[in-house]
Amino acid sequence: MRALCLIMVKPGKVDEVVAILKKKRKIVKQIMIVAGRADISVLLRGSMDEINNMVIDFKKIKGIVTTETLIEVEVNLGW
Repeated sequence: MRALCLIMVKPGKVDEVVAILKKKRKIVKQIMIVAGRADISVLLRGSMDEINNMVIDFKKIKGIVTTETLIEVEVNLGW
């Protein structure tokens, strides 16, 4: 299962948060600094429990203000 976690951080804390996120290698597959509503986007790959636990762990990082997690779903459109 894959998920995209959008992370909003306190001003000036992006580099600090990215450094912390890079240490979480188990299910974190890619980290991107982005423009828009979020400051950082993290691609996660693992089971639903692993993703859930990782996002809960993200919320413990002091520079993070809020997160939004987008879970990949499979849809059969009948094509």
